[in-house]
Amino acid sequence: MLGGKKIIIGVTGSIAAYKTAILTRLLVKDRAEVKVIMTPAANDFITPLTLATLSKNPVLTEFSKDNTGVWNNHVELGLWADVILIAPASANTIAKMANGLCDNLLLASYLSARCPVLFAPAMDLDMLQHPATKANIQKLKEFGNIIIEPNFGELASGLTGNGRMAEPEEIVTFLHKHFASTNLLSGKKALVTAGPTHEAIDPVRFIGNHSSGKMGFAIAEELANQGAQVMLVTGPTNLHTNHPGVNVTKVTSAEEMYNASQSLFSNIDITVLAAAVADYKPTVVADQKIKKKDESLTIELTKTHDIAATLGKQKHNGQIIVGFALETEQEQSNALKKLESKNFDLIVLNSLNDNGAGFGYNTNKITIIDRKHKSTSFELKEKKEVARDIVNAIIETLHG
Repeated sequence: MLGGKKIIIGVTGSIAAYKTAILTRLLVKDRAEVKVIMTPAANDFITPLTLATLSKNPVLTEFSKDNTGVWNNHVELGLWADVILIAPASANTIAKMANGLCDNLLLASYLSARCPVLFAPAMDLDMLQHPATKANIQKLKEFGNIIIEPNFGELASGLTGNGRMAEPEEIVTFLHKHFASTNLLSGKKALVTAGPTHEAIDPVRFIGNHSSGKMGFAIAEELANQGAQVMLVTGPTNLHTNHPGVNVTKVTSAEEMYNASQSLFSNIDITVLAAAVADYKPTVVADQKIKKKDESLTIELTKTHDIAATLGKQKHNGQIIVGFALETEQEQSNALKKLESKNFDLIVLNSLNDNGAGFGYNTNKITIIDRKHKSTSFELKEKKEVARDIVNAIIETLHG
């Protein structure tokens, strides 16, 4: 259930911090990607080394790393996470969260977060029942933060009552339920094509393009994050994915990508054609390496199968196809023609005229156009963020 989910665990100054070690281990065992941020006070209760070993990521405690000039970007952390889980959440940290105070890395990341924030209070019963704490917790709920209620039991003070942080197993179950309720593509099957194709000239040379596959891989992982079972058909790239919801089929040529896509398409709900498939291939492929002899060499080319057009014709009710248009001129009109001729439901337009967009970059700048020709443009973003925008558009289309 948590495979591929990106979870930030915030650890604050509470004796319950010892439970965070167990919690971290359980989340990693459940194949979540975990990063830990500790407040300065948390270091008095558990060591960063313990949590770094269990999370398999460096533990973050400060804004900057000594005098190296390298800093931990709280904005990027807030954007990276699918959820921020503050466990344990001390009375002090809850008060700061409720009032917008920002004197450590965890609080700065919290204020920058665009993802859901869950918090598991841990404190003595009188602190939990104090009107100030109750008001702060209520304010956090009103902000949209989600409380994981504390348990009744023996407390560190020796008293018995409410205030024990929920057990790690309970928190993992809570996360399972949280993601199950937000996985809007649960039960859906998706096909994504990615990367370039290589069309052989001889055993050594090929015709190809500069596609890195980054956009297609990011879309595949985001679809899987939303609960879809994803079949990723990828041309030759240096990329790989460990996401348990993504099954990878590697191909080389346009013909192989066509055959793989065709074999999967009939049982697919969502198809995203992000690959840069060659339009032409050599008519004849030489058996041996072509030797350099003449001043010029002419290679006859023939059209490859049009994967998008073929799948568009085969599409039945309930299936959604998303295409891409990488243009250098008359971008909008060319994208609209492609949307109609290929029978797409959405088309993602990006231009080689935009700095930071197109092949090879970690960023992209897109416009999404739907069947009614409604156009939505986005600013330049990291491709993982772009993938979220595209998947959100798919979800909106699915749900009318």
